[in-house]
Amino acid sequence: MTRTGTGDAAFVPGDPRGFAPVGPAAHREGERTVLFDGTVAVDHWFTVPVDHALTLAEALAQDAAGTGLGPGGRGTLEVFAREVRHPEDPEGERPWLLYLQGGPGSGGPRPARLGGWQCELAQHHRLLLLDQRGTARSTPVTAATLAGLPDDAARAAYLTHLRAPQIVQDAEMIRVALGAPPWTTLGQSFGGFCTLSYLSWRAEGLERCLVTGGLAPLTGHADRVYRATTARMHARWQEFLERHPQDAGHWAEAVALIRAAQDDGDPYVLPDGTALTVGRAQQLGMLLGGNTRVDGLHWVLAEAVDRSGGEPRLSPGFLAAVAAQTTRAVNPLYAVLHEAIYAQPAALTDGRGATAWSAQRVLAEHPDSSPAADPAPVPTGEHVLPWAFETEPELRALAGVAALLAAKDDWGALYDLDALAANEVPVAAAVYTDDVYVDRDLSLETAARVRGLQVWETDAFHHDGLADDGPGIVRRLRGMLGA
Repeated sequence: MTRTGTGDAAFVPGDPRGFAPVGPAAHREGERTVLFDGTVAVDHWFTVPVDHALTLAEALAQDAAGTGLGPGGRGTLEVFAREVRHPEDPEGERPWLLYLQGGPGSGGPRPARLGGWQCELAQHHRLLLLDQRGTARSTPVTAATLAGLPDDAARAAYLTHLRAPQIVQDAEMIRVALGAPPWTTLGQSFGGFCTLSYLSWRAEGLERCLVTGGLAPLTGHADRVYRATTARMHARWQEFLERHPQDAGHWAEAVALIRAAQDDGDPYVLPDGTALTVGRAQQLGMLLGGNTRVDGLHWVLAEAVDRSGGEPRLSPGFLAAVAAQTTRAVNPLYAVLHEAIYAQPAALTDGRGATAWSAQRVLAEHPDSSPAADPAPVPTGEHVLPWAFETEPELRALAGVAALLAAKDDWGALYDLDALAANEVPVAAAVYTDDVYVDRDLSLETAARVRGLQVWETDAFHHDGLADDGPGIVRRLRGMLGA
């Protein structure tokens, strides 16, 4: 089958995405740590090209000349991964499993002990927990690091190389560097999106794939994602209020206090000293996205108002809870690239290549989501809105970059539809019926377009199923594949 390149990089004949042929990443092994429970953790560092149209040798030459796309003219970046071995496998003799983290913009897990899904999978594998490019200990993306590029156009160009197909190319270079045969992957949420890119562009590196809450739509504009998930968020909010009816009043009172303080010219401030707005408080809706945290929102609202001083005031606990949901100090990429994880060529997105602040436009279709809604708005979920680049200290310097990415209309393809239709890699995916972040209907649409993909749909879990019953979920998925 012949496939044409539609990637962000220049097309290289013979490769489906215009990427250079896969060779080994430069690899060095770092510290070895033994945790209290006997789990062995080994640090690994890999050097890969920023632009995968280049070989590693060509990217290293850019480093020397200072002509690369990265900050400081770098042509390479570092990718960090932590190997985790079961106490019964201290020398790492079990086959590899690559974990693809959700996000975008979040580093891999940092286990303090071997528990949950990691313990279940470590019975059969040694795990590689990847910090995807731009995150955590991999060459990070922050306002400070991007300051090493000359202008917002150069920063936006660099960030286009931090999407799923490039993460997949890193993973293949890492696999080759480790001398590993085709490996098993587990992709959670955005990690499932990366899995679909892996199956599209580098399926030769895969033995089998597990996906939890992560079947992205293969075609269509980002608007259809946000319309579907906004509807599910509204339904989830109503479900929450049916279980905690008193919280409608708690939430309305908190919103009234925020508005009154703003009207008086003396707004509440979060622990970082920035002003609290109703829109920022709405981001507490992120807690609605899972079984393990949804009732945490009840306690936040039940304790939102401090009445100990006479006049009711918002409590320190409420302000801290809002701050925890709004800060992007650790993962600014989440905000900058969130809509870009759905961005594809106009031919695949109903003729509209630019995401154009999709979440903001879709929310505008719902007056009850407006911060001005009376008596209080519906909380929001995974909606990154342009005002966040004015209110969040970690994002202010990235406002220009975010605007350029929202307007970009010439994105490369994330998936190869023909390759997915002809897929030969066994895949098992958990689809959560009421997931407010990765829509069930869109997930099943995708599953029908990937040959050999088996679906387990369940309403017992929400998006955080791995945290809820990780061992049971991965056992179920492995069993579906005969593993």
